[in-house]
Amino acid sequence: MEPIELPDLKLLQLFDLLYDVRSVTRVAEQLGQSQPTISIWLGRLRAHLQDPLFIRTPSGMAPTPQADALIGPCREILESLRRFAAWEIAFDPSTAKRRFRICMTDASHITLLPRMLAHVRAQAPGVRLDAARIDGNTERALESGEADLAIGHVPWLGGGIYQQQLYMQDWVCLTNRSHPRLRAKLSRKQYCAEGHVAIAAGTGAQLLEQALLREHIERDVVLELPGFLGLGSIIKTTDLIATLPRNIGETLARVNDVAVHPCPFPVDRFAVRQHWHARYHHEAGNRWLRSVVAQLFGNAS
Repeated sequence: MEPIELPDLKLLQLFDLLYDVRSVTRVAEQLGQSQPTISIWLGRLRAHLQDPLFIRTPSGMAPTPQADALIGPCREILESLRRFAAWEIAFDPSTAKRRFRICMTDASHITLLPRMLAHVRAQAPGVRLDAARIDGNTERALESGEADLAIGHVPWLGGGIYQQQLYMQDWVCLTNRSHPRLRAKLSRKQYCAEGHVAIAAGTGAQLLEQALLREHIERDVVLELPGFLGLGSIIKTTDLIATLPRNIGETLARVNDVAVHPCPFPVDRFAVRQHWHARYHHEAGNRWLRSVVAQLFGNAS
């Protein structure tokens, strides 16, 4: 059995409109086409359906019995196409049962994840959140759907990835409030003279290293950590200095009651963004998750 060939969408729209207005001139105006173009389209439709469809009369273009029989199926097709174009699988957070995986740094586990979790538990009790690392597999995970979002400073993500800026990050230093040699303001001279904790991880760490080289500052690194876990306690119980992005720095300072100082030399700021793959740009659940992130963290200081 040979497949049925349907007329072009524009021909179906022409048929539907002409059946109502009974005037080629008015159809041309409403479709934004010239009258000769509409006449050509009508000729194609007549040839396709092997019927005149409309006969010119003193009162306008009168439909033939074949046109009367076809107008119903034509409008059903057009309505189905309209529904198809507007189709979106509904996502109701209050009833949804779904897992979302979000790639983020361990700093975001401390600064962003608690607020996200509280919001999701209140608005979407059936939704589960999984936190994953940002690494060399992040782009592939976003493309495959293994991960839904990546949040952070991830400038190496390639094509096919959408992004939305959430906030800008500058840099601060953390010290013990009772540091024996520091005044209220941390100076560059004091920074260079003291011992430091270095954080190997963090998507902005390279910016700090570039600034240290540019400013000809060589830190006396006493301790290097793979991440931010335990950093607050170390600063609180030693005379070491940690240099880190403001969001994680201020969070650790509040939790551990340590001092926050402006970084005494310039370090490039960087944008924290959420990233998602183009394949899931219109997917309703992904859109909801992105809206939650933008609502919670967009334009955060």
